Amino acid sequence: MKGRVVLTKTYKKLGIAAGVFAFAVVLWSFNDDLFQISKNLDVFASVYKEININYVDEINPSKLVKTGVDAMLEGLDPYTEFVPESEIEDYKLKYVSTQYGGIGASIFTRNKKVYISEVAEGFPAQKGDVHAGDQLMKINDINLDGKTSDQVSALLKGSKGAPIKLTLKRDGVAEPIEKDLIRDEIKQPNVSYFGMVEGNMGYIKLDKFLENSGDEVTNALVNLKKNNPNGIILDLRSNGGGILQEAVKIVNLFVPKDVEVVSQKGKVKDKNYTYHTYNTPIEPNLPLVVLVNSHSASASEIVAGSLQDLDRAVIIGQRSYGKGLVQQTFNLPYNSLVKITIAKYYTPSGRCIQALDYTHRNADGSVDKVADSLMHEYKTKDGRSVYDGSGIYPDLFIPQERFANVTQVLVGKLLIFDYATQYRNTHPKIGDPKTFTLSDADYADFIRFLSNKDYKYSNRSEKVLADLKTEADRDKEFDDIKTEYESLKAKLASAKANDMQQHKDEIKQVLENEIASRYYYEKGRYQCNFKYDKELARAAKLMNDKNEVANILKGEGSYKIIGKPMAMATVKGDSSKSGN
Repeated sequence: MKGRVVLTKTYKKLGIAAGVFAFAVVLWSFNDDLFQISKNLDVFASVYKEININYVDEINPSKLVKTGVDAMLEGLDPYTEFVPESEIEDYKLKYVSTQYGGIGASIFTRNKKVYISEVAEGFPAQKGDVHAGDQLMKINDINLDGKTSDQVSALLKGSKGAPIKLTLKRDGVAEPIEKDLIRDEIKQPNVSYFGMVEGNMGYIKLDKFLENSGDEVTNALVNLKKNNPNGIILDLRSNGGGILQEAVKIVNLFVPKDVEVVSQKGKVKDKNYTYHTYNTPIEPNLPLVVLVNSHSASASEIVAGSLQDLDRAVIIGQRSYGKGLVQQTFNLPYNSLVKITIAKYYTPSGRCIQALDYTHRNADGSVDKVADSLMHEYKTKDGRSVYDGSGIYPDLFIPQERFANVTQVLVGKLLIFDYATQYRNTHPKIGDPKTFTLSDADYADFIRFLSNKDYKYSNRSEKVLADLKTEADRDKEFDDIKTEYESLKAKLASAKANDMQQHKDEIKQVLENEIASRYYYEKGRYQCNFKYDKELARAAKLMNDKNEVANILKGEGSYKIIGKPMAMATVKGDSSKSGN
């Protein structure tokens, strides 16, 4: 008995000693961290001071500090950033709010001149008959020649109710046009379009997850339900994300109360949190499809991934971007702030879909994607296989086609834009954008419009042939293949001359889209493009086939995933143009 008591006391003493030692180690480590922090801050301040005092030329102190801070953050990830006071308003407009004072028009510069690129319906520019394609010459009698887009944008913005005078030059009008407008509060909607599409399907296009995006999707859904739709299509293609809480609200529209949507986990335990649905859903039963592509990121992936894990929606399109990181902003002195990645997020199955590993950079600073061999399998609510790493894999993978080189050049050199401007000036109106098509005579007119325009380009075959000549010259063998080379070159030139006819359908698609926007604005773009949107058509067809939906959500038949995600079902021949 005594021996046991003595032994117990000995263990207690050893435990106390170990605890004291562990505390000492932690304290030493903590003190060492504090020392390193203090030391490096002192070094930074000293370098900054000496440069300020001794550098040969005058320097901008604020710019110098921002350069130093940006370089420090560059080694972390692209989402951790410092925002000085001078950039706060732009930051809020990009990441938080969608409201500002202005006229409701976007601009671009070309050859040091400023042009209206698009006009938003219902705002001062549209009400004042400002057209896309108009050249902005002056704002309040300030000449704009040589000014940057940022400088012109600052002149256009102002408080609601403030007057603004524009001097415009319009093709086909000899004298400059003056417009006296009153600035208004411009609200860029998160939901850029909603309506009924083929198959009696409700369609919602969500562009971003900024303030009130959940309310906007709710409003769209309530209005669509009045039409008794057969299903709902939520389009998140090219949606780069935004506020995490708004994503939770949107999932809650389709999922019952008290269901886990997403969790975030980081180094600081206080930042760890699990988000659940908290309201009764508006539409828990209608078939649901979510459209995604390689530019769907962040909050878009939370919505798509959660609805996939909960077997509530079928995901259609291409693999999403793969951003599984959460940021939080922290206020700094002098009205600046820093946005810091504080956690990774996890969908209900437990997977994190972060594609790039910023923690383990290569020697040259580059970052690799998570290898397929390192992906892990997870299970959805009803037992389907899903995988972490590298984004959300759609349930129906549809390869994305690219526009031909000629089409990309016509868009990039603004020749499509310029022809739409000319078309608008010579055609007072067009029909319903849903059925609007360019006639063969219109397309022939476009070809004539291009006759004196420069749209030179090289296709892949020409580049391969040029590389062949380079290698043959290097090996001093070109003379041996010169005849064959010249023959191939001539054949390629002949084939290329036919590109405008070979790719007529896709060029017409882009032309129709741009022209429709001149009469019906952004709404016209969507409605005009619906007839070409194969992913949208596939979604509508799917939801009218209850058996196919059931097979996908059960992971049965041809939709059962075997092995890694790349073995997922592919719909051959279905694709979406990159311009959508």
